[in-house]
Amino acid sequence: MGRAVATRRSVKQPRPAYLLDEQIGFILRQVWQRHAVIFARDIGINLTSAQWAALAKLTETGPCSQNQLGRLTAMDVATIKGVIDRLTARGLTETSPDPEDGRRLLVSLTRAGVQLVEKAAPNALAISRETLAPLDAKERETLMSLLNKLR
Repeated sequence: MGRAVATRRSVKQPRPAYLLDEQIGFILRQVWQRHAVIFARDIGINLTSAQWAALAKLTETGPCSQNQLGRLTAMDVATIKGVIDRLTARGLTETSPDPEDGRRLLVSLTRAGVQLVEKAAPNALAISRETLAPLDAKERETLMSLLNKLR
């Protein structure tokens, strides 16, 4: 009445060719997640990283089309539209006709948007410093150089 129990023999598996922990995309996602936590905790205002990118880029460029702003911030058309709609609803950006092309709207910062960027910029710089804190100065320089090469 004893029933034979099948036992699994431990068979040594060969090392897989693909190890997730060694893949650049997986590592970059983990680094991004760490940075996103630091950003959300320390930006000091209720902004997403995409919203901050749009505000920061508008500070650099001045008024530009929504399409151009999307390209400059690496956002697709739908994403940048949503970002600008939300920033405009908060009174941080506004649109106006392009004097050179009446079919196009230019996005610009409002006075409140400029003030918010001035207030948040020191926090944003601190966030970048904290994200890179595990690296020494030479490593930070090398990492940024290599990441820029991969763009």
